[in-house]
Amino acid sequence: MKNKIKIILMVLFVINVVFAQRIKDIAYFKGAKNEQIIGYGLVVGLAGTGDSYRSQFTIQSVTSMLKRFGITVPQTDLRTRNVAAVMVTANVNNFLKEGAQFDVTVSAMGDAISLSGGTLLMTPLTGKDGVVYGSAQGPVFTGGYDFQTATGSRAAKNHSATGRVPNGGIVQIIIPNTTMESAGELSLYLKNPDFTNANSIANAINTSIAPDIAKAIDATEVLITVPDDQQENMAAFMARIEALTITNFDTQAKVVINERTGTVVSGGNVIINPVTIMHGNLNIRISSETTVSQPNQFTQGQTVITNAQTPVVTQESNGAIAIQRSATVQEVAAALNALRVAPRDVIAIFQALKESGALIAELVII
Repeated sequence: MKNKIKIILMVLFVINVVFAQRIKDIAYFKGAKNEQIIGYGLVVGLAGTGDSYRSQFTIQSVTSMLKRFGITVPQTDLRTRNVAAVMVTANVNNFLKEGAQFDVTVSAMGDAISLSGGTLLMTPLTGKDGVVYGSAQGPVFTGGYDFQTATGSRAAKNHSATGRVPNGGIVQIIIPNTTMESAGELSLYLKNPDFTNANSIANAINTSIAPDIAKAIDATEVLITVPDDQQENMAAFMARIEALTITNFDTQAKVVINERTGTVVSGGNVIINPVTIMHGNLNIRISSETTVSQPNQFTQGQTVITNAQTPVVTQESNGAIAIQRSATVQEVAAALNALRVAPRDVIAIFQALKESGALIAELVII
């Protein structure tokens, strides 16, 4: 089993490189948001993969729907596996107007096996305030299948009890928008709070548009005072701000590890200090080495450190690997991969690096 374990490494190493980011990619204006809406509906047209008689709410829903069309059917006589009760969810941007379309997600509630090939019937979608902002209807695409036979055989791919209806939702009522209610001020919110980036955004606005109109309130908010000559055309003013770029965009040092796949993703600001790791019969040593430049005799040169290296050396009873370059997360993970270390052991090693203070970064395990 260990021979089949594969540690996938994806590393973005960018050291001492200046990033240029548009403001619209890292921040948004106050009031510009997505509203979560939800509804209860029925998916029909399933090939015997819908809810069974044990899902009483499905039978009640079908009976109530048929009554709206003037058809009365006793619930005790209703037996159909071609219908499934579902919850319909969507995120709708509050700038969308009436008639705009959006995607919806459909998820089975009962014991339906698959929603593949079904069609969602018209379903009202409400917000947290109980107002119906839209409706959804259309064919469901699952991207998978789940076939079962009476003898117990089964063939399945992906998760077929959840699907999407592309452009199946239609906006009926505009979601309230408070972005431009105040003509005198605008608030810009960072998607990832950071004092350095908030200050950089304020400086970019003051430099490119007008001096002293933007001020960083905290790590998330940048308050912008709208000049008098821009208040008549707020959309153009906001578009101009969104198009600005900041060249000293800062990113947090972070290492993300996927526990299921063993994937290790590292940012460019991650540093590993000299450390020795002993895990079972595995021995990893990260040490510092310094290269000194010595001037020739009778010259005006000075003795300087030209390069500081931290090689990684790994040892195991069955083999050894030495990496003679700067120690990075990439090299540590590559050494562990070469020695066929299990993903759970990789997580334990990086957790120990973090606890010891050798890993100068935030460690996130998903």
